[in-house]
Amino acid sequence: MLKVTELKIPLNGGHTELVSAAARALKCREERIKSIAVTRKSVDSRDKEDIFFVCNAEVQVDGEESDILAKCSPTRVSIAEPFAYTPPPVRRGSPFRPVIAGFGPAGIFSALTLAQAGLRPVVLERGRDVDARAADVGRFWQKRELDENSNMQFGEGGAGTFSDGKLTTGIKDKLCRKVFLDLAANGAPEEILYSAKPHIGTDKLGNTVKSIRKKIISLGGEVRFESRLVKLIIANGAIHGITYADRHGREIDFETDALILAIGHSARDTVETLYAQGIKMIQKPFSVGARIEHPREMIDKAQYGSFAGHAALGAAEYKLACHPPHGRGAYTFCMCPGGTVVTASSEKGGLVVNGMSEYTRSRENSNSALLVGIDTQNFPDKHPLAGIRLQRELEQKAFAFGGGDYTAPAQLVGDFIKSIPSSKLGGVKPSCPTGVKMGSIRDVLPNNVTDIMADALGKMNRQLNGFAMPEAVLTAPETRSSSPVRILRDEFYQTEEVRGLFPCGEGAGYAGGIVSAAVDGIRCAFAVMEDDG
Repeated sequence: MLKVTELKIPLNGGHTELVSAAARALKCREERIKSIAVTRKSVDSRDKEDIFFVCNAEVQVDGEESDILAKCSPTRVSIAEPFAYTPPPVRRGSPFRPVIAGFGPAGIFSALTLAQAGLRPVVLERGRDVDARAADVGRFWQKRELDENSNMQFGEGGAGTFSDGKLTTGIKDKLCRKVFLDLAANGAPEEILYSAKPHIGTDKLGNTVKSIRKKIISLGGEVRFESRLVKLIIANGAIHGITYADRHGREIDFETDALILAIGHSARDTVETLYAQGIKMIQKPFSVGARIEHPREMIDKAQYGSFAGHAALGAAEYKLACHPPHGRGAYTFCMCPGGTVVTASSEKGGLVVNGMSEYTRSRENSNSALLVGIDTQNFPDKHPLAGIRLQRELEQKAFAFGGGDYTAPAQLVGDFIKSIPSSKLGGVKPSCPTGVKMGSIRDVLPNNVTDIMADALGKMNRQLNGFAMPEAVLTAPETRSSSPVRILRDEFYQTEEVRGLFPCGEGAGYAGGIVSAAVDGIRCAFAVMEDDG
């Protein structure tokens, strides 16, 4: 099998055009190509008058591959290396079942890995199953009734369930491929296996997560919903069990010597409890800002010119950054084409927003987070949990600004740049389901953050024409892009002070997104499998 790169395919092209392009790259007749499969597909939109797809493919040819390799550039044609997943041997001899706290991406993939190894993991998830959770989120948006254990942050699938389901990642770990293959095998769109910017969509993520849960259970694992980790049972510097509260509030002890802590970036009460029990943590930088919302058609035209609206392209994406040589910059994050801004609170009296897209990305607006990094020297003090306190302070301020009913603070971009409060909307209708209150988001966010945001808008407008559109809407605050805490672990993925405790994923400060969290979950599962006590 040969790997061929940089195959240019027209937007309306199909299998025939792909074969022709591959034959040209391989310098062979089309009849020699026995099979071809796309392994990567991206859009080249640098020239708005000539937009096309660029594909990599694996090709099987009739005859000797060496003949083709001899006459082709090695930068474009090489031997394809098939993906092979080989988990480590199970050295764990403990009679106790490993426990996983949290059923987001890290928890899901650590549970699946342990179940496939025959270790029958027990998962504790403070929230509800994905269907019941969706009903709880809908009730919150409609009636402003927040369930602090089942919401946008907590429940089956974690925070990523209500998002764009974006699978882009900066890590190069080979286990990323296993994550993609498992997701596709459980109902995620097959195109995630080759798309350069893969996404699942919030409307498809639920069924995918449920399918993986059923697989875990079929292999002997167990998932206990509405079960919140309360404390660790520690003796002689090691985990001997955990205490969790069930749906009725009863506290139950469970004996185990291995706990994968995959609690997500919003389980602040659990982090506070662990800190009180002596688990070592340090401050970690995080980001703060707002969601910026534009008409989808405007973003599509800015990115694709006259090709905007082409069925093969879908809604356009962007990723912008402004990094001055001295000082902090701003950047866009978790862009949701054709999506909505959503209220994503998990604590009563606090308001936070996020973005969400369905698979088709066909809503009226497109949005993304516009964020500024908060370094640890800007935290209120040196306490390891000072970042959590700062997040809470901003979210509570936003809640009060909106009137105490989860109405979100909002401001027009033009007014924000001029530093004047907004009194009415313009041509962009905000999509936030709990509504917005117009005013000045500078009353909610720190001054050093808003000053950088205002400066960045103009610079980003030069990168993406129309980004600083005066009638675009800023909705605040976005505070949960990452955890403000890192729970320390060693090279064996365990805490040094308590053996058998495996901090994992975003909540522990070791991941940033669905894929990297899932990979960290697999790595932590490997560590449990290899730990012979």
